[in-house]
Amino acid sequence: MHIPSWLLRFPVGLFAIPVGLLALGGAWRRATQFGWAWARGVGDLLAWSALAVLAVLLLIYLAKCLRHPQTIAAEFTHPLAGSLMALVPLSILLCIIYFGTPGHAGWLLLLLATLVVQGVIAIRIVAIITNASLPAGAVTPALYVPPVAGGYVGGMALQVLGYPGWAALLLGMGLVSWALLEIRVLNRLFEGAMPEALRPTIGLELAPATVGTLTVATLWPQLPGELLIIGLGIAAGPLVAVMARYKWWGHLPFAIGFWSFSFPVAAFAAVLIEVVYRGAWPPAVAAVGLALASVVIALLALSTLRLLAQGRLIPTAPAPAAPRP
Repeated sequence: MHIPSWLLRFPVGLFAIPVGLLALGGAWRRATQFGWAWARGVGDLLAWSALAVLAVLLLIYLAKCLRHPQTIAAEFTHPLAGSLMALVPLSILLCIIYFGTPGHAGWLLLLLATLVVQGVIAIRIVAIITNASLPAGAVTPALYVPPVAGGYVGGMALQVLGYPGWAALLLGMGLVSWALLEIRVLNRLFEGAMPEALRPTIGLELAPATVGTLTVATLWPQLPGELLIIGLGIAAGPLVAVMARYKWWGHLPFAIGFWSFSFPVAAFAAVLIEVVYRGAWPPAVAAVGLALASVVIALLALSTLRLLAQGRLIPTAPAPAAPRP
């Protein structure tokens, strides 16, 4: 049977697309708290679109796993590709958050299986970091995805299914992972420019503070907006670090890696909605944040469709340009 040549080069980073769409869908659904009934329809449209994209990507990625197991094994041991593999279980966790229902055994089994996969990837990344085998040139915000995003989003998924104690445990694991990584990543960003192939992943530097605050808001809905806004203040530091280095990544041609901005901006919009609603602020403030996040992700989607139409969605090189440990 003929195997398409592009299957070998299929990048796991494409799973950032459903991650971003699901996160934005969740933000729109939160906006129904203001009485915007139509916001639920927008959120559902985004979530179902993300689910369709995710189903296609999973089928293709499964085919790659079956046809090219050696390539998958090599990517698993690569600091960048291995980190981005966590986008697969992360997208499934976001599906559980959006569509899952408490007390349903099927959702719980899916969650547990997904957390196991996420945990295996996270342990691999933590092992690379803690045994000093990670080259400086391979340090990138993508390292946050397996342990930090896995802890945060896994915690939200457990909360949705009705397990608040375990949810708090995963939140704590995500926080300590963030502390472990933050010094390395920020130090690398301040040292100088990353290799061009890695620069689009800089958007993930915005994620830990915003997604972590969103997790706190999900686990403790009684917290006032005045406390949640502290998380947005913490997120201001990484925002400055990213925007101050605009010349690093602003001139680069569009690549799938720029979807790294989608999850953080969607999470920021969701947190802003919670801050505004709980603090009784004018809903227009939340509307601005949600609109900006929607515009950013719409631009990413249009640019991605342009790449697809031009036949350039799948990169020509099968492996990312980053040193191995």
